[in-house]
Formats: sequence, structure tokens, C-alpha cells
Amino acid sequence: MSVDELPVTGVVLAGGSSRRMGRNKAFLELDGRTLIDVVVERMARVCAEVLVVAGNAELYAGRGVPVVEDRFQGVGVLGGLHAGLAAAAYEVTLAVGCDMPFVDPALLSAFVGWAEGVDAAVLRRGEWVEPLHAAYRRTCLPAIETAVRSGARRVVSFFPQVRVRYVSVDDLRPIDPELHSFRNVNTPEEWEAAQTLLADRR
Repeated sequence: MSVDELPVTGVVLAGGSSRRMGRNKAFLELDGRTLIDVVVERMARVCAEVLVVAGNAELYAGRGVPVVEDRFQGVGVLGGLHAGLAAAAYEVTLAVGCDMPFVDPALLSAFVGWAEGVDAAVLRRGEWVEPLHAAYRRTCLPAIETAVRSGARRVVSFFPQVRVRYVSVDDLRPIDPELHSFRNVNTPEEWEAAQTLLADRR
């Protein structure tokens, strides 16, 4: 499915300890390309601007896109989301992890539509919420800053202070029936399974 480039910012969140993988997930290689480069390229199909956000910008230089460092260090994804929103040139930001090899441009575009009239559009399955592969407006920044300064670390900690549209699995299935877009790779086993699936798709 073809998609048009939209006036939104794409934020690829890099960093993290990668303890379970044993090495930096961003630099895993897929057909001679690093995983983070694959994700950046997919984001660029939809987003007029793409940023990489990391705790240490030097590690991710040379990707062909700007790299932004966390302002709030040591607070994980919440700090990365804050840095991306603060640096974004556009009002709406699509945020994904650098370890999501199945990011789907068509689904990203759909999330931009779901974010219309709200501060965030996020997948929810039962009690589980997926804060990455989601859309956020710059209006979330004050609530994120308040959450960080209060000692919060969970991304969803600021959700009660903003308008969130929870997207259902049924909303997603017409575009991504198997929900592969939300798969990430945290372990060598998950990476091997992802490579197998990608090979099968080809």
C-alpha cells in the first residue's frame, strides 16, 4: 500500500541497555543494513522529518538524519519521547522503537489520522498499552515534564493529564492483520524469528 509523506515528525527511539540481546539492538544487521537504518527508512516514507533520539548522540551519528540527545537522562522511553517532541518541527510526532523491523508506513499514516483532535493515539489491548508505534502532539510536553519531575518513569504516567485516543486491535487489522508492526526484538531468539519472518515475506 502506497502512502504519502505527511507534515509530521518521525522519532526513532534508540539507546537502552539491550541486556537481553547482549549487544546494541540498533546495530543488528539485516541484509547488510543496520536495524535502525531500516526503521529510519520506513519512517521517512511517511514523515517529512525523521529524528533519532538517544541518550548518547555520538553513537548514532552518520545515519543521514538529525540525532537528538535526551534532556532528561536516565528516565528511559519517557525521556526519549520528551526529547523528540521538544525537537520536532511538526505538531504531530510518530514515535517508534529502533528495534521494530516491521514498522508499516500505512499504519503509521493511520495513526496520524487517529491523532486528530486528541493529544495522543495509542494502541490498547485490554489493560496493555503500547506507547511506541504511536502518535503524540507537542501538547503532551508539559504533562511529560511534570511526570518526569515527579519521579515517574512509565510512559503512560502522563496519559491521565492529556486526551488519549485508544486504538483497538480491530482498528488495526484491516492494515496489519497479524499486528507485526508492534513486534520488537529484545532477545537473540526474537531476532532470529524476526529474520525468518522477513525472509518469508520476501
